[in-house]
Amino acid sequence: MITAFRSHGNRLERMDPITQHLREALWIDLEAPTRAEEDAVEAALGIGIPTREDMQEIEVSSRIYREDGALYLTAQIVASPVGLEVEIAPVTFVVLPDRLVSVHYHHPGSFSHFAEWAARHDTALATGADALLGLLESVVDRLADILEGESRKLDALSKAIFAAHRPSGKGETLGVVLQRIGRAEDLNGKIGESLSTVQRLVGYLSVTAEHPDLQVLTEVDRPLARTLALDIRSLRDVVATQAEKTRFLLDATLGVINIRQSDIIKVFSVVAFVFLPPTLIASIYGMNFDAMPELKWRFGYPLAIGLMAVSAIVPWMIFRWKKWL
Repeated sequence: MITAFRSHGNRLERMDPITQHLREALWIDLEAPTRAEEDAVEAALGIGIPTREDMQEIEVSSRIYREDGALYLTAQIVASPVGLEVEIAPVTFVVLPDRLVSVHYHHPGSFSHFAEWAARHDTALATGADALLGLLESVVDRLADILEGESRKLDALSKAIFAAHRPSGKGETLGVVLQRIGRAEDLNGKIGESLSTVQRLVGYLSVTAEHPDLQVLTEVDRPLARTLALDIRSLRDVVATQAEKTRFLLDATLGVINIRQSDIIKVFSVVAFVFLPPTLIASIYGMNFDAMPELKWRFGYPLAIGLMAVSAIVPWMIFRWKKWL
């Protein structure tokens, strides 16, 4: 799908790619493009659109390169569809002096948010680098929102694990806790990966700004790029902190599980020990020997029952006195 925008009156205005020429666009967004859509953009702009396989290359030389006067930058961008698992996939930004082309095969909500925001507010979007920085800023803002939400969830999860009134012996509940910790670690890893790749792009843009032959950013854009780099660095610190907290919660949950399993084993051990003496007495009087005078006693049966009861109560009282129960 092709979505095109142009700068009109300092605001971003959506275009109809069918009735309006793509060369008028400031930002062309290709979401899961077909071969015909790729050909249309290539013919209009005279550039090559990378394939999905090209975008998935992990080498730095495959993620940042120049070709035919265009700068190709690829980053891992997070998308969080409502009601679905968070996914991460590559997005390639093709930066031209007067426009930006973005190519992706998932739906990052930060792109739609940037388009809506730029359509309502006056912004100085005049070049492809301006649009790129605006998009990256929207991506970083979205990642910050996700991290804030995950931080609140981890706090609630921590309280659930260590709350004094938490019911004991709920194995299924602890299983759910482990699943939540696993999802938190997975999401935190995806956010960290996305921030790392975006930081690489911003760092490259900042470095090339010092070389006239590779310059992409204007003097107006450089302060924004520096601010964006600082934001990314602070968010990566948050990611590292939350990764440590997630590992701590995992260790704590496993510790709680081990304690509860130990309590269960202790209960079984106590029960087995309490019933061991009565079982011994019953076994003795269950033997079939002729010379067992107790078998002929009138009160032999009540005596055996009483001995079994006393032999069970005494160990139980000892355990209670030792506070083992």
